[in-house]
Amino acid sequence: MPQKDCDIAPDARIFQPELVNLYGCSIGSETRIGPFVEIQSGCVVGARCKVSSHSFLCEGVTLEDEVFVGHGVMFTNDLFPASTTPDGSLKGGDDWECAPVLVREGAALGSNATILGGITIGSHALVGAGAVVTRDVPDFAIVAGNPARVVGDVRHRAPRDAGATSQPDNIVGLS
Repeated sequence: MPQKDCDIAPDARIFQPELVNLYGCSIGSETRIGPFVEIQSGCVVGARCKVSSHSFLCEGVTLEDEVFVGHGVMFTNDLFPASTTPDGSLKGGDDWECAPVLVREGAALGSNATILGGITIGSHALVGAGAVVTRDVPDFAIVAGNPARVVGDVRHRAPRDAGATSQPDNIVGLS
């Protein structure tokens, strides 16, 4: 698959480059890109990010530094998608308005999350797997569901215990 007209940092790592589709994007230092990823023109991926396999970053997406994108995350950039104009002709590049997405530093997007256009995901926020994000996410928020709603704060997560065999009882959603 093509890698065309991209600005890719020399120390960025693209796993299986023949299995990615990158064009007109910028990828920062030490970032890792998994297989079966598409990153479209105008996207900016910061330093030390990880974009996991089968993810799609459309035009208008900006990932600040240290963002994690789980497997199969999909971004959208058109608030009113349609294949044709009101007169029935096929839509072209001038027939839509890009609704950009900004993902702030240190945020993490769980596998199969869908991120709608025109929003900002806050610094160090955590988007749960499968969430459908339809509005801005505050800094440090944990969001989950469809539509995604705030269910916690990452600053209140229980610390990881390497010897633990079960989940702590103070994780959001457990009783």
